[in-house]
Amino acid sequence: MTSTVPARLTPDTRALTAAQFQGLAEVPPKLEWFANIRNSRTRKAYQDYLQDFMRFTGMTHLEQFRLITWAHVIAWRDDFTHRELSPATIRRKLAALSSLYQYLCEKNAVLLNPVKGVQRPKANNNEGTTPALSDEQARELLKAPPEDTRKGARDRAILSTLLFHGIRREELCTLKVRDYQRREGVMHFRIEGKGDKVRYVPVATNTQRLIQRYLEVAKHGEDLDGPLFRPVSNNTVHRRRKALSPGAVYQEIVKHYGKQVGITVDVHGFCVHSLRATAATNAMVHDADIAKVQEWLGHANISTTRIYDKRRSRPEESPTFKVEY
Repeated sequence: MTSTVPARLTPDTRALTAAQFQGLAEVPPKLEWFANIRNSRTRKAYQDYLQDFMRFTGMTHLEQFRLITWAHVIAWRDDFTHRELSPATIRRKLAALSSLYQYLCEKNAVLLNPVKGVQRPKANNNEGTTPALSDEQARELLKAPPEDTRKGARDRAILSTLLFHGIRREELCTLKVRDYQRREGVMHFRIEGKGDKVRYVPVATNTQRLIQRYLEVAKHGEDLDGPLFRPVSNNTVHRRRKALSPGAVYQEIVKHYGKQVGITVDVHGFCVHSLRATAATNAMVHDADIAKVQEWLGHANISTTRIYDKRRSRPEESPTFKVEY
């Protein structure tokens, strides 16, 4: 489905003077808005969403953002249904467009935010869609990498870091050696999360042992400004100082060992985020305070943390297991 910006849409009701309006013709704040998105993955996703919107509306120039109305946004949203996009994806696309318009309003480049008031699909606040692992599956995954190789030592340390601390894979990949540090006598990870927010997470005793073993084998424990977790499939010093990529964490570690121990067959949708969901779920099942878990995970809103709170829906407590014939 393709539509174009109607010709009848004109800026006749603008509050700006003609000179001011002409000066904003190229809507330069749009470019500033992109520059202010620090996370490269988020920036790329938002760019894709906005390009999709421009294609749908037939926009060819940035100044046409001033001509968009509520009806255009609703038509774009309704088109998502025909494209069978998930509610979460629809919310993200609308949020990206709304974020841009809010910024443009603040810069007086447009008069209003046409996304405001457009109904979005309801979020599932009761249960997350990312599958968590059982305790037994988590133990099997932790034991899967070999103990007697450098890659095995690294992968055991990485899986332990993910499963015991609930950090995002991007956060894991940006950890530097100096971010593994002692504070008040306890080892911590210094984690730079979304929005450049820094949090300190105490390191589990078993993870400390695995990281120490890995650093002894990899021999870069004194390289404080270098990445903590690095590729091991090359022999050049320059390449070894490169950080492990998020894609490699998924393909070469989580997916690789998940397949090896049979998790990928049993758990549909298994991914790196499953380890974060497992850590959060496990912590709350063992009575961790949800506000502390929110801070631990780096969530901006506690409603996001509640997705992982499955204490009222534990499988073993289901009436299914009370039925007898």
